[in-house]
Amino acid sequence: MAGQIKRMIGTIIEKRAKGNATISLMTETKLILKGIDPNRYGDTSPDDPQVLARLKAVAVELGVTV
Repeated sequence: MAGQIKRMIGTIIEKRAKGNATISLMTETKLILKGIDPNRYGDTSPDDPQVLARLKAVAVELGVTV
């Protein structure tokens, strides 16, 4: 199912920021620092199991459930 990474990134940012633009940008920056560039993934991007696993680990670290 293509685009799962993009949806997971969006969920992490949305749940953590809760509408706050500053926290949204900070979360994007943290993802980039952890090696996951949100701009690199789109709705048609193939799902990489390693990236999904890293995203789940980052979500736990940030206190977000996905």
